[in-house]
Amino acid sequence: MGVKVYERILDLFEAEGINTLFGIPDPNFVHLFHLAEQRGWTVVAPHHEESAGFMAEAVSRMTGKAAVCIGTLGPGVANLAAAMMCAKVENSPVVFLGGQRSRITEQRVRRGRIQFVKQSGLFEPSVKYAASIEYADQTDEIIREGLRKALSGTPGPVYIEYPAHVIQEELDVEPALPPSKYRLVGQTAGPDVVAAAAALIRAAKQPILLAGHGVHTSRAGQAVRALAEEMACPIIQTSGGTSYIEGVEDRTFPYGFSPSAVDAVVTSDLCLAIGTELGEPVHYGRGRHWVAGEAARKWIMIEQDPTAIGVNRPIDVPLVGDLRAIVPQLTTALRDTPRTPTPELSRWIEQDATRLAELAASAPSGISPVHPARLIVEATQAFPADGIMVRDGGATTIFGWTYSQAKPHDVIWNQNFGHLGTGLPYAVGASVADGGKRPVMLVTGDSSFQFHIAELETAARLNLPLVCVVAVDYAWGLEVGVYKRTFGQGSLETGVHWSTATRLDKVAEGFGCYGEYVERDEDIAPAIKRAYASGKPGVIHVAVDPKANSEEMPSYDEFRTWYAEGMQ
Repeated sequence: MGVKVYERILDLFEAEGINTLFGIPDPNFVHLFHLAEQRGWTVVAPHHEESAGFMAEAVSRMTGKAAVCIGTLGPGVANLAAAMMCAKVENSPVVFLGGQRSRITEQRVRRGRIQFVKQSGLFEPSVKYAASIEYADQTDEIIREGLRKALSGTPGPVYIEYPAHVIQEELDVEPALPPSKYRLVGQTAGPDVVAAAAALIRAAKQPILLAGHGVHTSRAGQAVRALAEEMACPIIQTSGGTSYIEGVEDRTFPYGFSPSAVDAVVTSDLCLAIGTELGEPVHYGRGRHWVAGEAARKWIMIEQDPTAIGVNRPIDVPLVGDLRAIVPQLTTALRDTPRTPTPELSRWIEQDATRLAELAASAPSGISPVHPARLIVEATQAFPADGIMVRDGGATTIFGWTYSQAKPHDVIWNQNFGHLGTGLPYAVGASVADGGKRPVMLVTGDSSFQFHIAELETAARLNLPLVCVVAVDYAWGLEVGVYKRTFGQGSLETGVHWSTATRLDKVAEGFGCYGEYVERDEDIAPAIKRAYASGKPGVIHVAVDPKANSEEMPSYDEFRTWYAEGMQ
């Protein structure tokens, strides 16, 4: 007896270890949703398809696998567009499934058709692959091609749709193939280039390891830790690589925002770049902090996409393949020649610890509304050590880069696309991926929090251990600052302020969550603890000083240099 197309689609995803999907059920997909739940999948229906896409992206980041998101034909698929673009820029392998009217509908000469637009062509620029399953016997090849594209080279999203009639057709098929039978898995580097890279590391006096977003999303932290220990070097975090690796937190410094990181970069004679595109926030590995010592500095890059090698800067030894396979190769190659840490390493560690302590002490306190720097200090000091940290917002995130006291092992934020409103869906998706076992903290601004505030109901429905700490200035705080810097104090600030009557803690209670209002800094940590203890998702509405939020953003000049080639 044959299997239905929707059954086969689930079989193919299960072969990849995928067992979670996000989307809003509709006639195109109810059979697939129904069967997925029967099979034990985690099926999450949010309140907006865009949220579903962000949730799926968070699952991908937390698992190192592809993730699945579904949109119904027409408007449901249209609502996925922003999440597709975001996943493309964030290099996240999300498979977006879309429904579509039957092809006879598309081919007829008609006007005024319901829930219909030619979808696939609209999304092609935003995904790595777009296809339609026109016939049942195409199911395997198209789903596999989508997974192959999503997970090969630079990871990214794909879009696959099918006309309504196809989903119920039957196939006679063999069991689904394992991934290694249809795509490259665990690609290693050749022994000659591994040896060349090891030789450069042995010869270096001041090596550094530049860890990017891919270290976290590939779940390769402990392998990278072993390599950093063999290299006896500091780890420099890119803006996307801000998840700390357990066991080497003290020798890990954020690029540009830590004097220890800047000193380590400036004095380095070798950089091993792992899981990073060497993009604008690290000045392409050749501007700003990299200028000093550029002529003598050697570069090794571990990169899955061969077409990315040498694009942003020349590379001396490229190691092309899966970093999960190559990092252990390089570690093994270095084991016979152990290194002694550079004397500066202990100084950098001490300097960075002193920096964090001084920042915590210097953040203005005793002010109501709360100074945003003090909010970050209090919230991150209350962050559970085993928790998952999610960030969102403009000014709030900038304050966080400087004042955060936490060193989370899982950090999720929208570091490349800069897409506000991802925070709450990311937090829900991350907690779903974790099975709700670890506490999750979202630190966000009020404007970004309200994009997808309805997902508080989703968090409450799933009973997730999530606390949202919201900095509330009743404004687009970053943009208020832009107005002031552009036109001067007292100028019009068009379109950046909103109602001060809004109480996000009360909104949270309306969704069945815990809510608390705070306007004194000494009340922040106790409120966070009460929220976690409530057994419900929580929202802490923290009133922050709007003047400080817009005018006193720390390291703003460093942030501006991320636009390495100007704003155009």
